[in-house]
Amino acid sequence: MGYKVAVVGATGNVGREMLNILDERKFPADEVVVLASRRSVGIEVSYGDRTLKVKALEHYDFSDVDICLMSAGGAVSKEWSPKIGAAGAVVIDNSSAWRMDPDVPLIVPEVNADATAGFTKKNIIANPNCSTAQLVVALKPLHDKATITRVVVSTYQSVSGAGKDAMDELFSQTKAVYTNDELVNKKFPKRIAFNVIPHIDVFMEDGYTKEEWKMMAETKKILDPKIKLTATCVRVPVFVGHSEAVNVEFANPITPDEARNILRNAPGCLVIDKHEPGGYVTPYEAAGEDATYISRIREDATVENGLSFWCVSDNLRKGAALNAVQIAEVLINRKLITAKKKAA
Repeated sequence: MGYKVAVVGATGNVGREMLNILDERKFPADEVVVLASRRSVGIEVSYGDRTLKVKALEHYDFSDVDICLMSAGGAVSKEWSPKIGAAGAVVIDNSSAWRMDPDVPLIVPEVNADATAGFTKKNIIANPNCSTAQLVVALKPLHDKATITRVVVSTYQSVSGAGKDAMDELFSQTKAVYTNDELVNKKFPKRIAFNVIPHIDVFMEDGYTKEEWKMMAETKKILDPKIKLTATCVRVPVFVGHSEAVNVEFANPITPDEARNILRNAPGCLVIDKHEPGGYVTPYEAAGEDATYISRIREDATVENGLSFWCVSDNLRKGAALNAVQIAEVLINRKLITAKKKAA
């Protein structure tokens, strides 16, 4: 007996990726329904070799849904996730709406799967920010070994993190450069083609952006509230794949070789670290893959017990859709939920 899964926001980048991953991982779903706003009703999306037609979120009865994968933005989630949870479905939400709610677990399965059991308070589980997800996958095994005290991270985030319109803008601006046409900025405050923009999400009073704050707050909630983290988040002209240059200070000694061996054996991590041209991973190679790739592991001799490394992952997968499906798998594998039809 399989589960009934609803995907809300099924026409977006992440929603489509969720459907791909449910099929790829042979998720035990007897039925998958795809939902979006009224303007998307009737649009067809692929689920394996099947084609599903989008239905309207606001008219849907969730009473027989087991798991709802929500990727429709914060405002929609704020309104609908509690209603869907009250109908008895577990909502796994990809927006920032619930991440810092003390009654909602914020989960990366390789890092804090045990916290998933706390979902029963609101029937909602939050997926972290894409840049946080890959970071904590890499930090967790190192923290277990040597106790992280401080992290300095600079991100190189792809445009797909800002949605399909952002990808279209990079494409059209790049084309315009070559054809000498006018470059139009709609999604980004400055041109993104052949440029980098040190600004993701809104600015806050202290000069940090919301994206930078999310990385700090979410790392504390997922991994350890005692870790100090500062981030600079930068949008780069890459379609898929977020990269991060990470500097870590530890309470206890740890060598680059120890870190390499620990990360090679850690869930979700793949170490590719040769000291030669091309002996590292770039976002281009990480696109379409599930792993968090770690390269350039080296000592930082400017502090006691310091390491630096380079970390790359597909933001639409581990940063969003894959992580959400993995959370659903934790619910099933740990028998935290049962299919409603079976229970009936």
